[in-house]
Amino acid sequence: MSWSTSKRPGRILVTGGDGFIGSALVWALNERGHDDIIVSGFLGKSDKWKNLVSLRFADYLEADSLLEALDSPRLSDVSVVFHLGACSDTTETDCRYLIQNNYEYTRQLAEWSLKGDRRFVYASSAATYGDGSAGMQDGDQALDRFRPLNMYGYSKHLFDVHAKRNGWFDRIVGLKYFNVFGPNEAHKGEMRSVVHKAYSQICNTKVQLFKSAHPDYRDGEQMRDFFYVKDAVDATLHLAFNSAATGLFNLGSGRASTWIELVTPIFQELGLPVDIQFIDLPASLREKYQYYTCADISRLLESGWTGPRFSLTQAVRDYVREYLVPRLQLDPGTMEGVPQ
Repeated sequence: MSWSTSKRPGRILVTGGDGFIGSALVWALNERGHDDIIVSGFLGKSDKWKNLVSLRFADYLEADSLLEALDSPRLSDVSVVFHLGACSDTTETDCRYLIQNNYEYTRQLAEWSLKGDRRFVYASSAATYGDGSAGMQDGDQALDRFRPLNMYGYSKHLFDVHAKRNGWFDRIVGLKYFNVFGPNEAHKGEMRSVVHKAYSQICNTKVQLFKSAHPDYRDGEQMRDFFYVKDAVDATLHLAFNSAATGLFNLGSGRASTWIELVTPIFQELGLPVDIQFIDLPASLREKYQYYTCADISRLLESGWTGPRFSLTQAVRDYVREYLVPRLQLDPGTMEGVPQ
């Protein structure tokens, strides 16, 4: 199966399509002229519905009804599945809930996809790597060495291991997203990116960043691989419709940056002096805190992806200028976006 503008694939299913990366993926598909999409999500009482207002899709299905509908005519012509729906709260402590949502749900959807010869692309997570001491090698060779630091990471890791043991990685694609940020994340509350939080703080007082509790890192110089959502969905579509791409892939910029480097362009875009206050790292996070992450994207580049279009500074400034300041969402076919 390969992506072609002259030969369109069957209908596309996007779970988590009302969420952050999921709605951005639907936006990217719309930008490429595709709208024969079924969006599955869990709108509940949040503002996630705003992510869908401007998007074009054929049908919507609540996530808790999806598994029951798999063998119905409603989903019979689906040929590509993007499974991005999950509980992504890294502080969630109900392991049973996480296993049901992030492992069992994924397993059933993968089995259905494979049985019907559908392309299955799912979101794993960089949280499966734990503290990084076992490396951050994608592919499935090193899976047994990884020790996630929280229940969320473990629930994602559990499916990766299951897929390997069942020999699925020669047919499916798993995506280990690193620190993705960008428009359409406002609904995520405390799980939204530091860029979104910092912008809100700057508008009121000053940015607050965690102090370092590690002797090798000064305050604000803890490092992450920050990845703009526009680049994340571009890489996702590249892998999904490249038939030679199978297995687990790191999705990141391939560069580690400090928290200070992340927030500085916000001040620059707003024409303000950099003003950062460092606060204590909560005791509850100290044993689970990652001080360094960087995606090895060599396999992704070898697959033919040409790399991020945005540098970190360009990405942050685009996010602030085009979306946060005017309070807009992603909107296909227009530069203005839609109101948040």
